[in-house]
Amino acid sequence: MAAFKNLFSFLFQRSSAEEHVARYVIREHDRGRTLDEILADKYVQNRLTPEQQRRLLDRPEVIEAISGDTLEAAKASVESA
Repeated sequence: MAAFKNLFSFLFQRSSAEEHVARYVIREHDRGRTLDEILADKYVQNRLTPEQQRRLLDRPEVIEAISGDTLEAAKASVESA
C-alpha cells in the first residue's frame, strides 16, 4: 500500500519552481506592480507552464495577497495564452 501511495505522491506535490514564483509574485505585487505585468515577466514565463501559472493563481497565499478582481482578470489572461 505504501508503494502505491508513493507512486502517485508526485501528483499532490508542488514544484519548488512554483514555490519560488509564488513568493516572487507576492513580493512584486507588494512593490506595486500589477499581476498581469508580473505574470508577463521572463522569470515567470521561463519557470512555469501555463497550467502551472493557473495553479499558481489558485494558491491561498497568492489569493490572500492579491484582490479578487485582479486575480480573476489575471486568470482570464493566462487561460487565453
